[in-house]
Amino acid sequence: MHEVQSHLKSLERGKRSMTDPDRPAVFSHSGREWDLLDEVFAPVHSPSTGIALDFLGLTEPNPGAAPSSFLEIGCGSGVISVQAALSNCTTVATDINPHAVENTGMNAERHGVAHRLKVLHSDLFDALDPAARFDRIFWSSNYVLAPPDYSYGSVHERAYVDAGYRTHRRYLEEAVRRLTATGSALLHFCERGDAAELTGIAEECGRELRVLRRRTVLEGSDPIEHFLLEVVPARSRPSGSSGRDTGPGRPVRA
Repeated sequence: MHEVQSHLKSLERGKRSMTDPDRPAVFSHSGREWDLLDEVFAPVHSPSTGIALDFLGLTEPNPGAAPSSFLEIGCGSGVISVQAALSNCTTVATDINPHAVENTGMNAERHGVAHRLKVLHSDLFDALDPAARFDRIFWSSNYVLAPPDYSYGSVHERAYVDAGYRTHRRYLEEAVRRLTATGSALLHFCERGDAAELTGIAEECGRELRVLRRRTVLEGSDPIEHFLLEVVPARSRPSGSSGRDTGPGRPVRA
């Protein structure tokens, strides 16, 4: 395992973010001010939120380019969901962390989009109306793989690591079932995660991962490549074929 993939290193990053004496109650991002509650992932301590906004084309909200409905999984402080709502998307945001649900609601009110942004306390899709369908589903995932038997010390740790990739497996299985006929299910992943393991899980779930965009940023002293992946139903394999496909369109590289 590469050091950047260490779940212990990622958990330490999360602990530092929580205990930083300069952790702000209000922060600046994307030209706006945002509330930040305790035990919520802090965009000021990671480039991932900015990268996600760039991947989605939400750095400057553009009503003409936005899908009509948007679901964000793991909304955190709500920056991405609020930016989507500012683009006139009908937006739903979910998070397993109740503090994040409250935080996103606060920022929806702060920026005047509470009428267009519904926030739910939910483990992935569990709290959604079973009939709800979306033009775009997005999750900037907790991409670092923790051991399957890892026991979370706090809800905040769930923003940093995924024990046994159980949450990733559920997302890959369920997201495409929540789409409109022309919708897309997107996943923000990076080199801190185990791309080979994710690809194997996708195959087991009958899914393919298509790389739509890539971006490398310096995180501390580590250059980290980020991916925007589209999750799609797998194509049928020719009779007699076997093994994992790691060719173009997959996050795994030779």
